Amino acid sequence: MEAMTPSRGWLRAEVILVLALSLGRSAVYSLLSLAQALATGPLSAQSTSLNSSLRENPWLDLLYQLLSITFTLVPVALVVLLLTLTAGTLQQALQDLGMDLARPLRDLAHGVLLTAGIGIPGLAIYYLGRLLGATVEVIPAALDTHWWTLPVLVLHAIKNAVLEEVIVVGYLFQRLEKLGWSPRRIIVVSALLRGAYHTYQGVGPGLANLVMGLVFGEWYRRTRRTMPLVIAHTLLDVFAFVGYALLQDVIST
Repeated sequence: MEAMTPSRGWLRAEVILVLALSLGRSAVYSLLSLAQALATGPLSAQSTSLNSSLRENPWLDLLYQLLSITFTLVPVALVVLLLTLTAGTLQQALQDLGMDLARPLRDLAHGVLLTAGIGIPGLAIYYLGRLLGATVEVIPAALDTHWWTLPVLVLHAIKNAVLEEVIVVGYLFQRLEKLGWSPRRIIVVSALLRGAYHTYQGVGPGLANLVMGLVFGEWYRRTRRTMPLVIAHTLLDVFAFVGYALLQDVIST
């Protein structure tokens, strides 16, 4: 397939539509949620739940969880398709994203290092935010306990990682580069977007994710690899989701 060269107008429209279908939309709703929470009362007295049950019946709940994960990843398939049109081949598009399997062990090692470097400060910022009253209580796993609960939580972690790192880092970086944006400007905008769609958790998590976005953006600028970012993000969410679910299970027994 011959690579396409889209116009600047096309690229602008494409970026706007992709974000409106995915994390840009999430950012708008998250900021509105924060504004509503601030108007309701102290953030420290409020809570938000992640990965909640969708149906009372366990089998229906499992089906809806899997459908939710699948449909949430559709924008990722869309951006890979769009990048393939301009790269010429799917293989080249994945290489440009740094999502190929060319160096799995190195990507895994870098992902683990990023997990340690981001996870500990992130927890510190969250608890500091709770102490200062700038962060709501975040319940990472609100699923009912079933045989499939932990595997589904892991799938949610992978889904979040792939969605955010492919779109907010890899895709956005490549498209804004073609529009002539400087790397510094791209990194800042990407980080602000990441922080914005986490503000439903309060000011603290929004700032923590902004910092995470700056680090991840700089990593991609230097290495052109999103795979370590996906690995790190997945591990962070697995520790949060599964760890919380297991802890709650131990406490309840």
